[in-house]
Amino acid sequence: MEPRHPKRRRRIFFPFFFLLAFMALTGVVYGLWNNVLVNVVPVKSVTYWQAMGLLILFRILLGGFRFGPPGGRPFNGGPPHWRDKWRNMSDEERAKFKNEWRRRGPWGKRESDES
Repeated sequence: MEPRHPKRRRRIFFPFFFLLAFMALTGVVYGLWNNVLVNVVPVKSVTYWQAMGLLILFRILLGGFRFGPPGGRPFNGGPPHWRDKWRNMSDEERAKFKNEWRRRGPWGKRESDES
């Protein structure tokens, strides 16, 4: 007799959770459109199914079909490479780095840097 795996159970419920979340989000779009946008901008009210269509349309136009965080990084990709580099710098290297970036900054040279 095989033991039941909780991950298998999660995989079964994920489509149902996704569908429920999508329908709830459609309800939010429907409510906001009809209660806010109709009163502020001269647009007609929409049905629930039209709100779902708008949600899908906006997703296609603004986000494509990619899922996950923006920038294409994985969810748990770890810290950016510069963070590890900063942690490995000595105090002198950090001070030199800060001074160099102050000098290069868009604000130009400061009086404190000239002395």
